[in-house]
Amino acid sequence: MANEDDCRTALDRIAERLAEVDSDRFAEHVVERTISCRIPDLGLAYRTRLHVGGLDPFEPAADPASAQVRLIVDSDDLVAMAHDELNPAKAWAAGRLRVEASVFDLLRLRRLL
Repeated sequence: MANEDDCRTALDRIAERLAEVDSDRFAEHVVERTISCRIPDLGLAYRTRLHVGGLDPFEPAADPASAQVRLIVDSDDLVAMAHDELNPAKAWAAGRLRVEASVFDLLRLRRLL
């Protein structure tokens, strides 16, 4: 099982990769949203804000359920996705990544991935 530092590094790596997306393409699909990532096997949760400028830094979240887009993933799967060892779409299809969001937000996220 990955630890808290591994998960923070994984989240930072995912944010860096998102920053590499073409800015015009990014702006076309992004609407400002709050995003939480809950890591149940470690009892951790982080929160960020997605906007046209990218992602704000991930911060510990006291109430991850209040975010507009909620991701739930175990620590090992989060680290694997950050290292391109696990495709997010396949993780979602296999139930290893849960995404709780509106249908419109899901479609926007899909276009970015």
